[in-house]
Amino acid sequence: MKAARAPRWAVSFADLCLLLLGFFILLQAQNGRTDGLAAGLRSAFGTAAAAGEAARDLRFAAAGLFERDEAVLTAAAAERLRAIGAEARAKGRRVRIVSEGQGGGNARLDRWELAAARTAAIARGIRAGGLDEQAIAIAIPATSGTAPAGQAITVRIEGAR
Repeated sequence: MKAARAPRWAVSFADLCLLLLGFFILLQAQNGRTDGLAAGLRSAFGTAAAAGEAARDLRFAAAGLFERDEAVLTAAAAERLRAIGAEARAKGRRVRIVSEGQGGGNARLDRWELAAARTAAIARGIRAGGLDEQAIAIAIPATSGTAPAGQAITVRIEGAR
């Protein structure tokens, strides 16, 4: 006599139920402490923040950091970025730079080239503070035609290297 076999879909359904159960356990364990949960997940995936220190985001409008329609930092912006790099180096932290949107462009650079050049200039400004190039990551996510006007740049100071 043959043993009855469960339908194939039952295994996939059981996997889905277990994943949902794990997700809801994580939500319940959070219990209002988002920083602790986020730090735990980062450490599980190898990007742990230093003990007791959460990641910090600094958001800038590119127009306030650069000369008009150029990828040249103002003196004040260069000094601020240098200080961010020095602080990250002193604490052994990593920096992630995320650029969203595009600038207006000029005669030399179109709006995408200007956005990329400005993002690279910010990385160079942070590196001028003594932070190792390997500790700096740059991200320029894909944008659609509905991207907001102007360029916004987020500098995220993350956990230990």
